Amino acid sequence: MSKIIYTKTDEAPALATLSFLPIVKAFTKSSKIVVETKDISLSARILANFSEFLSEDQLINNDLDYLGELVKKPHANIIKLPNISASIPQIKNAINELQKLGYKIPKYPNDANSVIEKKIKAKYDSIKGSAVNPVLREGNSDRRAPIAIKNYVKNNPHSMGEWNSNSKTHVSTMSEGDFRNNERSFTLNNNTEVYISHTDTDGKEILLKDKFKLQKDEIIDASVMSIKALKCFLKQCIDDANKENVLFSSEATEKNFQEFLSGAIKSGRVKNFDELKRLLKLAGFSEANYSLHNVDQTRTGRNFISYRVGKTR
Repeated sequence: MSKIIYTKTDEAPALATLSFLPIVKAFTKSSKIVVETKDISLSARILANFSEFLSEDQLINNDLDYLGELVKKPHANIIKLPNISASIPQIKNAINELQKLGYKIPKYPNDANSVIEKKIKAKYDSIKGSAVNPVLREGNSDRRAPIAIKNYVKNNPHSMGEWNSNSKTHVSTMSEGDFRNNERSFTLNNNTEVYISHTDTDGKEILLKDKFKLQKDEIIDASVMSIKALKCFLKQCIDDANKENVLFSSEATEKNFQEFLSGAIKSGRVKNFDELKRLLKLAGFSEANYSLHNVDQTRTGRNFISYRVGKTR
């Protein structure tokens, strides 16, 4: 009997799973295909890595490690849903929630001094960031849509309804200073060692990551986001929205939200969300005319500002 592994993750994908997974199981049942779930959510990864702090009834399997071995086998068939980037703020919030639920896992040590604290910090650091994708893409990972699905979509295009060519709706993207424009990749000709450092405007070099080994034919990739360019871009977008009398909506993942929020607020000439609400109220806007969101990171992993002036066009 064939088996498909369906990953349980966090937030919006987790909510989608509640409605979509039963449909998948219903369709595959008649074909004798088993759909099995594996939990790779942030909370599951934390608990799996800190089993020594848990009681026997709290122990869970390390599903990410299991899938990491499975993807190397030819029969592996995994539906991997998007997972959160798991920055330090998200990890801290997840730890806090788990502790409130009775899991006696340690706090994240900001300043690890003792051997134990350094070990704990190293474990949490191995969970944060994009810890999932490198593991699950070790095998034959294919993100392309099957030909049959592509052909069906071509023959049955989704109707978007009538679209007015005079619509002011548009998407703005940075033309310089961001990851898309700055990214560089290099394929190594030989085995080597590299390190990562930052050189400030005074020429002082700060070591960010000590030497580590890379092998011949490996690809090293780097990019950078310019905060100055981001702030300039956001100001242009807000000014354009005000001029055209349209909704300004901007979004960023939690991983870079602190920089994004800083740029957005400074571009909007306000100090924080409460200040922005106050200024909008003084300007005569009701909450029917604008919406502001600072979404709980542990629930959604997404934070965004939505600012409406007049009617959306």
